[in-house]
Amino acid sequence: MILNLPFAALRAFEAVARHGSFSDAADELGVGQSAVSQHVKSLEEWLGHDLINRGARRSFPTRDGARLALSIAEGLGQISEVCEDIRDKRRDDTTIVISCHPGFAFIWLFPRLLSFDQAHPEFAISITTDTGLRGVARAEADIAIRYGTGDFPGFTAMPLMRETLSPVCSPKLLNGAHPLRTISDLAFHTQIRDEFAPMTTELPTWEYWARETGQSLPTPARIRSFGQSNMVVQATLQGDGVAMGRSPLVMDALRDGRLVQPFPQTVPSPLHYWLVYPDDQRRARKIALFVDWITTEARNQVRDHGRTRTIPQSD
Repeated sequence: MILNLPFAALRAFEAVARHGSFSDAADELGVGQSAVSQHVKSLEEWLGHDLINRGARRSFPTRDGARLALSIAEGLGQISEVCEDIRDKRRDDTTIVISCHPGFAFIWLFPRLLSFDQAHPEFAISITTDTGLRGVARAEADIAIRYGTGDFPGFTAMPLMRETLSPVCSPKLLNGAHPLRTISDLAFHTQIRDEFAPMTTELPTWEYWARETGQSLPTPARIRSFGQSNMVVQATLQGDGVAMGRSPLVMDALRDGRLVQPFPQTVPSPLHYWLVYPDDQRRARKIALFVDWITTEARNQVRDHGRTRTIPQSD
């Protein structure tokens, strides 16, 4: 139950406790010192406890007063933050703040933003890289791109891109001292692992791919692990080893021939990409425009991908 609180008196008391002075509090509030004194006195009478130790030069809160002053300050601070968020949202309705994972931002989103700028020059894009949904919940981001199973309680979640898994490598690994032609040839190459993944029971790992395709993986020459997907892709492009390719992060490189699939086996991933935003924002114009643009880009990538460069296995 919320009490019928004396808000003016509470605000006056907090100012006195913070400044240690009735006159300074009065200056801040733009009222007379006598009005502040009366507010504090009425609050003490309402609570039945002294809140301020009044001195000749300075006034200090009692123990109860200090507790109350801290609580008021925290409450007013939270109210101020929410009000500022609302004001910023109103003032900056032409900026679309997108929250996404760093790897996805670097590999997939950044190269495509120019087309959004050209299609919608009236909007500015701001990118924040994180993995949770707190920013969206607090209106610090308008929409999030998330990787997972689609379970995002309290938000609207729509599928953006389905993911498939298959080993990928630089074309240079197909030749050399240990040409990569069969699964057993993986024993002579570095296995690149992506350590980034949500907390789920099924992860898009090498082991998952082997289990789903019925393959027996040999022990690799070495293992190199990275905590970001863009690092995994970059290391693979450099020819550092063989990675478990996660579409759509490798589609562009496969299409351009910068990466190849040494084996034909491809399986659906247990995780996919989702667009996530607050339920009450589904009809917002800027959300609708961004959703329409990014879903079109996702479809175009699949269309342009066509046949990937898969190298037939040797007997």
